[in-house]
Amino acid sequence: VTFFRARPQEQSDNPSSFNPRQVLLAHAAIADPKRGRLIHEERAARAGFTLAHAETERTGVWIDDWRLVLEGDKYHSQIAAREFDLDLTFFTSDRPLLQGEAGFSRKGHRPEEASYYYSRPHLHVVGSVNGRQIDGAAWLDHEWSSAYLAPEAAGWDWTGINLFDGGSLTAFRMRGKKGGVHYAPPGVTFEPIRLWKSPRTGVEYPVSMKVKKGNIQLLLEPLMDDQELDARASTGTIYWEGAVRAFAGGNEVGRGYLELTGYWKPMTL
Repeated sequence: VTFFRARPQEQSDNPSSFNPRQVLLAHAAIADPKRGRLIHEERAARAGFTLAHAETERTGVWIDDWRLVLEGDKYHSQIAAREFDLDLTFFTSDRPLLQGEAGFSRKGHRPEEASYYYSRPHLHVVGSVNGRQIDGAAWLDHEWSSAYLAPEAAGWDWTGINLFDGGSLTAFRMRGKKGGVHYAPPGVTFEPIRLWKSPRTGVEYPVSMKVKKGNIQLLLEPLMDDQELDARASTGTIYWEGAVRAFAGGNEVGRGYLELTGYWKPMTL
């Protein structure tokens, strides 16, 4: 479940309530191994008119009957889609994990190419998926910025892994439009191991990766190859984001997500 809040690039002084000062977008998906692909849906609405809203004093965002809200020490999310429904509660146990430099996460070489970013790994999640009770582990990211992607960058590779030993790993790199790595935090590398080509879009994604961060090296393998998300109706892009297993020395050591953007077309943020 992902919610986005964005301001239109072209601001207007029109005082009308219909002038969209903020637009809210959302993606929701379930990785279904039985179908061998993602089941996903998306929403988009301007803020206001009881259609959509994002709070500023706490985590609280909703579009129609889709929502994610922080209530005390737990998050609650409800998603009612055409092919699935989610009703999940996420319990926090530790303080937020501040990414980068005390929560200031650089995304490029210029000072403005950065975000404020924190994570909540190892959330305990309970609830229902299509009426079936579930109990497991989850991960939450919260990130915001007025400028994010360098003009030379095409997109990014990102992963967040809940390790079985209680630790967690976050790693990313920004890829350049001319190929290669535009920016990566010190000591972080991604090595593509295997490509998968989408039968719908023809886009190739490195769905299997070796990720190094400091003295940690993990092999990421997807739960299934087809986890491509076509979000052209909301955020205007196509990308790959899916569940992965993490291996070290041939043993499974964690589970999480891998996100691959900018392989269809360069991202614009």
